[in-house]
Amino acid sequence: MGNIKRIQHRREFIKKAGGLTLGVSVLGLSGCAGGSKSEESDGYEKDTAKEMFFKISLAEWSLHNTLFAGEMTNLDFPVMAKQEFGISGVEYVNQFFKDKAKDTAYLADLKGRCDDNGVESVLIMCDGEGNLGDADEGKRLEAVENHFRWVEAAKYLGCHSIRVNARGEGTAEEVSGFATDGLAKLCVFARDFDISVIVENHGGYSSDGQWLSTVIKNTGMDNCGTLPDFGNFCIEASEDGCINEYDRYVGVEELMPYAKGVSAKSNAFDADGNETKTDFRKMLQIVKKAGYTGYIGVEYEGDSEKEGIIATKNLLEKIGREMA
Repeated sequence: MGNIKRIQHRREFIKKAGGLTLGVSVLGLSGCAGGSKSEESDGYEKDTAKEMFFKISLAEWSLHNTLFAGEMTNLDFPVMAKQEFGISGVEYVNQFFKDKAKDTAYLADLKGRCDDNGVESVLIMCDGEGNLGDADEGKRLEAVENHFRWVEAAKYLGCHSIRVNARGEGTAEEVSGFATDGLAKLCVFARDFDISVIVENHGGYSSDGQWLSTVIKNTGMDNCGTLPDFGNFCIEASEDGCINEYDRYVGVEELMPYAKGVSAKSNAFDADGNETKTDFRKMLQIVKKAGYTGYIGVEYEGDSEKEGIIATKNLLEKIGREMA
């Protein structure tokens, strides 16, 4: 986008966003819009996709140790997802290509690798761009604008959403109002690119399912939604671990009406291949009951990354076929 067009676009955005206040009216939302594409992915999981109510994607964070060690790059990610794990949908993490959001040559290379391997770019998980629920209006708007380049990158790559955080300082009620304002402003910009802005339960107030679902509803934007994560329900932690944890099953159920993606968090497995912290069968029943038919992302956080990814995928497929 040229400088003149960008200035015009920003002026138009600020003009539109200026009408949004902390008391945004509540509008109806269509659950699961944007993340429920009906097309079948080519390749390995094509047969199983017909049997299951969802498709499987791979969250790049599942390979964060490998990426941080320099053993692979973000450009390698889509190829590995398809060739090594038989997964045709990918969910990027922005920190692994933080300086490339506006590098069209880089994005073209990444998109080309996806196209060559029959891989669909699903979403970009965005961190480190400021607090969308910041009490300071100037800092909040700066955080909103920091996400613009990721909206544009997501559009270029063919993603349906960017995942953001609803963080801020203050009481639950105060941060709720500020986060509603920040998200609504970002959604105005993203709407012009046909991109959704989705929030994951990601610690703090956002790990309270009722709090986050209320924030999403109050934006009044149909391209604002959630990314329910099977884990990440710790509201308050200490050095010894979580001291205030929200019920993960209640939380996912509360977030599903606004879900445009789902994250199957896993850490360890027992001898029967079941995840030790989360009842995946119970979670998938909640997801199916909500009418969701989009991607469910494999997000393994243990030490043996490749084995963990395969174990998570196998468990999703096993239960998915049982529920067909």
